[in-house]
Amino acid sequence: QVQLVESGGGLVQAGGSLTLSCTASRSISDFNTVGWYRPSPGKQRELVARAFLTGHTTYSDSVKGRFSVPRDNTKNTVSLQIDSLQPENTAVYYCNANFRGVFWGRGIQVTVSS
Repeated sequence: QVQLVESGGGLVQAGGSLTLSCTASRSISDFNTVGWYRPSPGKQRELVARAFLTGHTTYSDSVKGRFSVPRDNTKNTVSLQIDSLQPENTAVYYCNANFRGVFWGRGIQVTVSS
């Protein structure tokens, strides 16, 4: 089992920046992917951004250029750096890890005020 704990959420004004962090209960150096998801209409959750073991990263089209997903294997963390926040970025963001199974954090609220 892997526990994932998110931190760094809160209330931010539109145009501002925010960094979410996710800390795993064990080393992530061999995790296939670590990343972030959020709820989506018609889907359980949609991908926001993820980092592969190879160093490759993928992003949803709506966040490309504004979000980044640095992965620090030495600290067992994956972050989500968000710039130019918009009200439509308001959501609960869930940390996700793929390692011999799929693991989720409890989620953390990000609210963007206009």
